[in-house]
Amino acid sequence: MTKMNQKSKKSLESKSRRDFFKKTSVLSVAAAGTLVPVVLSADDQAIMHHTKWGQSWGDAVTKNLYGIPSAYEHNNTRRYTKLLASGNYRASIAVTPIHESEGIITPNGLFFSRSHGGTAHIDPNEFRLMITGLVDKEIVLTLDQLKRYPSVTRTHFIECPANGGQEWRRPQYNSLQFAKGFMACAEWTGVYIKTILEDLGLSSKVQWMLAEGSDNSEMGRSVPIDKILDDAMIVWGQNGEALRPEQGYPVRLLLPGWEGNLCVKWLKRLDFSEEPWFAKEETSKYTALKPDGKAIQHFYANEVNSTVVSPSPEKPWKDLKDGDVVEIQGLAWSGMGTITTVDLSFDGGKNYVEASLKGLVLPKCWTRWSYIHTYKKGDKLLLTSRAMDDAGFIQPTIDQEVSVMGVESIYHRNAVETWEVTENGEVNHVQIRS
Repeated sequence: MTKMNQKSKKSLESKSRRDFFKKTSVLSVAAAGTLVPVVLSADDQAIMHHTKWGQSWGDAVTKNLYGIPSAYEHNNTRRYTKLLASGNYRASIAVTPIHESEGIITPNGLFFSRSHGGTAHIDPNEFRLMITGLVDKEIVLTLDQLKRYPSVTRTHFIECPANGGQEWRRPQYNSLQFAKGFMACAEWTGVYIKTILEDLGLSSKVQWMLAEGSDNSEMGRSVPIDKILDDAMIVWGQNGEALRPEQGYPVRLLLPGWEGNLCVKWLKRLDFSEEPWFAKEETSKYTALKPDGKAIQHFYANEVNSTVVSPSPEKPWKDLKDGDVVEIQGLAWSGMGTITTVDLSFDGGKNYVEASLKGLVLPKCWTRWSYIHTYKKGDKLLLTSRAMDDAGFIQPTIDQEVSVMGVESIYHRNAVETWEVTENGEVNHVQIRS
């Protein structure tokens, strides 16, 4: 093609694009009341000219044989804080950016992580799982032998019992990630422990099982046998691949709906007994001191809970215009069962409207919800969500929670949470008390 022909072709392309803008200029006005406002401009360089990435070769498929996120998504990452860490960050946390999450599955690289002695790196060829105590046949299993049992795949959240605990007395972080990011949700693959016990035999005297990890802290927790014979799993797969090291590779315990501390990682032993073990993490830690001076020692299921994820301090409404239609979105979850209803309040809990549940609604799993709202510039809102589950539980107010649990414990705080949306669209974490 001659240079003249190339020039003529570019001129025709530019004219075609300008004609497109003329024909669709009415669309941007008509779309002002839709969820996705259309903004068209005849001088939009991204439309009028070929983009640079479309004029050169892309990377070879061999460059990243294990896929990595786009460089433009560098802000979507787990975060940590000195307030909740040892000096060397071995006993520490990395919290999930739930404000950036889509759907109900958390990518493995963003999944909430909690360690008590650092991340262990285990050679799967040297992995052994001992099953001892009041079973008819004690056994030691290699990873290959464990995987020979019939496997199941289930989708469940894991939540630290301290999720929200740093915020309930008074908001210490103006951040959704640090207020509610001590959790994540994934698809897990493994074997039900009850399936293994069918093979080994279990004494009728058994009331408890000890799960013990092989990491530096040798995390140990006592679990009631009723849970073990219900839906407790030993898992080796997460979201279609092997567990990551920080999630307990090669295997961990999963107790769907129950507090994350019980879901022991880097598992090495299951022991069955008539009595609980009174391990450190269920005596000196992970207990709740009540107003009468007595402590609740054995916490289990995480209570019904919810949060607004958009807007949030990380996702303000600063760019919204008066009359824009926006989707308020959130998450709800319950370790007791399945979410049935989520209500949303615009005045801090005085009045509620019912939100819509989105996508899959599964037991002991994240549930997405949303509400379509017409934004009025200058309005001050107090956004509060309240969830209910099929076990009949409803999120309490902060006053209701304090009346039962007092003010000393940071664990299992599931009271409703409120975001203040200011007149200019900024979002702040506030607390509403009567």
